[in-house]
Amino acid sequence: MLVLNKVTKTYDGEKKAVNQLSLEVAPGEIFGFIGPNGAGKTTTIKMITGLLPPTAGQILINGVDLAASPVAAKRNFTYVPDHPEIFSAIRGIDYLHFLADMYEVSAQTRRVRIEQYTQLFGIYDFLGEIIQSYSHGMKQKLVICGALLPEAPLFILDEPLVGLDPLAAKHLKEIMGKRCAAGGTVFFSSHLLTIVEQICDRIAVINQGELIACDRPERIKNGSNHSLEEIFLELTKDA
Repeated sequence: MLVLNKVTKTYDGEKKAVNQLSLEVAPGEIFGFIGPNGAGKTTTIKMITGLLPPTAGQILINGVDLAASPVAAKRNFTYVPDHPEIFSAIRGIDYLHFLADMYEVSAQTRRVRIEQYTQLFGIYDFLGEIIQSYSHGMKQKLVICGALLPEAPLFILDEPLVGLDPLAAKHLKEIMGKRCAAGGTVFFSSHLLTIVEQICDRIAVINQGELIACDRPERIKNGSNHSLEEIFLELTKDA
């Protein structure tokens, strides 16, 4: 579903934010992507989503080369960024229809999904209001609902639980599981390592721009009784 082949990002011709990163994320998998601040996580996610071109390497999304066919590749994923930066001068419902148009979601399907997801996350009654009036948590929920509308094969989430109340976080985790059970893929980056350990099938750890571990949580822990957080701190102690 998602393949990174020796992906590198160099700034100013010499500083490597990401160095020959290779990953393969399979269909039906919740894949955790973790690392300390400055490790290259955000740069990697920006390259995967097409917001930042890699200096070298190849990114394939559902078999489509992102550099060669960016529009076709981007139709295969939706993205929840770490900050809900969205058009604030329009209504919530207009934002959702805009996204549905971009992904060519039919009128009937979007009506059903908009009501389904906005009711679930508790923002249905506010869709007629200007987004500028929304709280941070409401904006985050709106972005999540928008990303869920197309039901794209790949769901990319960068710190999606920040700003969510416990019930909304529970709903999102359940949706992530259902997506994968139906054959979809979730690429999930978070500093909440307890949750990463609980829900992810595999986890990649990045440090100083390089992959230092990639396996199932129990194998990364290697039979240890320590938590993933403790193992993570040990793996990245030189960061």
